[in-house]
Amino acid sequence: MTEDHGVIAAALTPRGKRGDLDFGAAFELTDLLCTAGVSGIVWFAPTGEYPAFGIEERTRLIYLAAKRSRVPLYAGVGAVSLDDSIELARQALSAGVDRVLLPPPHFYQYRQEEIREFYLQFAAHMPKHAAIYISNTPSVTTPIEPETALELLATGRFAGIEDAASDFAGHDYCWLATDGAKATARPPGAHGIISATASAAPELVCALDCALRRGDRENTAKLETMLQDFHGWMVQFAQPVILKVAAELRGIKVGPLPVPVSADRERVLEEFRQWFRGWLPSVKKLSANA
Repeated sequence: MTEDHGVIAAALTPRGKRGDLDFGAAFELTDLLCTAGVSGIVWFAPTGEYPAFGIEERTRLIYLAAKRSRVPLYAGVGAVSLDDSIELARQALSAGVDRVLLPPPHFYQYRQEEIREFYLQFAAHMPKHAAIYISNTPSVTTPIEPETALELLATGRFAGIEDAASDFAGHDYCWLATDGAKATARPPGAHGIISATASAAPELVCALDCALRRGDRENTAKLETMLQDFHGWMVQFAQPVILKVAAELRGIKVGPLPVPVSADRERVLEEFRQWFRGWLPSVKKLSANA
């Protein structure tokens, strides 16, 4: 039977005023996520804006986070080239993190046969104990078609796949769903969920996942409504704008937004701040009792 991976938070990557990585804030975020009950943390997923950081910065955070975290870490090793992804994965393995999430190379669009060869060559450079998860992130990289993914999974060199679609339900492979703007809960058949929302509201996502697995319909309905309300704000901006604003309100210094907003859009963010300040205590209370 495939292991249940629970809720895995896709962490934001805190920055300093000059855009450099803020390690202290990253440790505070790690503590918040662990205390809230997540089952794992992904560093440098798309939510973490991984193209904005160099290999050295990413490697150092993975190394230090592995010492700080009380839950398993997953290292996002997405890059613009195969060589960089291999180097990131090797550094993560050296730091004691043996679970890596590998999206296709970003920036350019590739054919499926090139995507397939990219994954096969990556796996050939990894030791057998490395748990390599195929990460389908079509909003920022070339989409991986289900046929390509299933062919790669059938090789036995991959631990599973992160994908928003349900094409992998019912298979023996580990399927980690995602909590995109239209998905409010872990879908049936998924062996876990990689949640961007959990980077800012981990209590809510963890409580909802527990309520779903217990079959607690009453609390599931309440928690899903709260999550839908939060997602309603998320879709008004590109990721990770709302997540970063929410994390700041929780005392995590995540740094400046990746792209500045206009005066009109700043007024929307101020409305969100006011809403979030009233929403979060209710979330914490319901999550504690769920």
